Amino acid sequence: FFFPGPSAGSNRETPVVRAVRADGPAVVNVGSRYEIRRSPFPGFRMDPLFESFFRDFFEPDMRKRQERNSLGSGVIIDGRKGLILTNAHVVAGAGQADAITVTLQDERQFDARVAGMDAASDLALLQIRTDQPLPEMKMGDSDDLMIGETVIAIGNPFGFSHTVTTGVISALNRSIRTEDRVYHHFIQTDASINPGNSGGPLLNINGELIGINTAIYAKAQGIGFAIPINSAKRIIADLVEYGEVIPGWLGLIVQELDFRLARYMDLPRDIGGVVAKEVESDSPAEKAGLESGDILLSMAGRKIASVPDYRMALRAFPSGEAVGLTIWRSGKQQALSARTATFPSDRIPDLIHRLFGIKANDHPSAKGIVITEVKKGSHLAGIGVRPGDLIRAIDDAPIGNMSDFGKTAVKYRNRSSAVVLLQREDRAYYITVNL
Repeated sequence: FFFPGPSAGSNRETPVVRAVRADGPAVVNVGSRYEIRRSPFPGFRMDPLFESFFRDFFEPDMRKRQERNSLGSGVIIDGRKGLILTNAHVVAGAGQADAITVTLQDERQFDARVAGMDAASDLALLQIRTDQPLPEMKMGDSDDLMIGETVIAIGNPFGFSHTVTTGVISALNRSIRTEDRVYHHFIQTDASINPGNSGGPLLNINGELIGINTAIYAKAQGIGFAIPINSAKRIIADLVEYGEVIPGWLGLIVQELDFRLARYMDLPRDIGGVVAKEVESDSPAEKAGLESGDILLSMAGRKIASVPDYRMALRAFPSGEAVGLTIWRSGKQQALSARTATFPSDRIPDLIHRLFGIKANDHPSAKGIVITEVKKGSHLAGIGVRPGDLIRAIDDAPIGNMSDFGKTAVKYRNRSSAVVLLQREDRAYYITVNL
């Protein structure tokens, strides 16, 4: 018997059906491929000395077997260039895999390379090479969202490819705390999001990409989170051009506005923000008219309630972009405009001294930098770091020379801490440094 499908315009063809039909081909499964060899002697433990001999001698019998492991989901955002947006933790989960693989809805498979990654925003950009046409997803506007509006999630939970779930936007501007950082301004939804959905799209009812599904609240059911796509756009631009995020520079050093400071400054109770602790000379902040002691209330309309809020907001603006600022000065609000810039290279030595409390040089005969001076009263001085010690890495970034160290310092200037791999003689230590 022949059972015809619903005709176009059928009352069963809802906006959700149309959105999934249009966008499904641009959703991919991100996985890893491992190569495994079978030993010709099952259960026999081979001496490593003879392992290579047996591997070569019995190569025809040691058949290769490939295992695939689904890591998460991704979204094709540029079909011509083969660019795929996903979560950084999805790619990091590949570990020592032989390759990252991308599988499309039509079951085409491609090897992918990491074109760029930003752990701070949990976003990564993959790229695949193909002469065949690829579908891509239309970007939406995450600044124009309504609590209660219908949203659609597509992903690969538990390896079940292209699973569709629906729900509503439950809340906006949510903050999520993980083991090592806090993420801000997330979209909260009750659309079912499970392991494997990470990196997949959150769509509005028109089928536009409004977020990247990224987190599950483990203590409750029916709560999922997504990175707003407008926040991701700025990250994507830097990942495409530089392979990493280049934060804009204002030259404004801020501190928390606590109750005692607010009372000392005689501020109204409803005023909240951060205090301009220092305005660097000849900086965008100084040129905009900011002064030490000003209270920064908002940036580009985004409320600034804490130092992490300020740091996160600044990441949204590339170099050369005008940013509207609202400040509190002399008992009233004022509006200013500053234009971000690239951090000046001639200020990097001073930045290193301010952040780490050290001076350093290239090591003459090994990769790494050698500390030549430790500032008294600095965090490193307090834990016993001394001249002659070597810095070999910061977090996962290897430090081969002062150029590497300078670039890393610029990236870390708006963070509160870093893990430093320190070497003294023939011993290495991981230490957490408060910045």
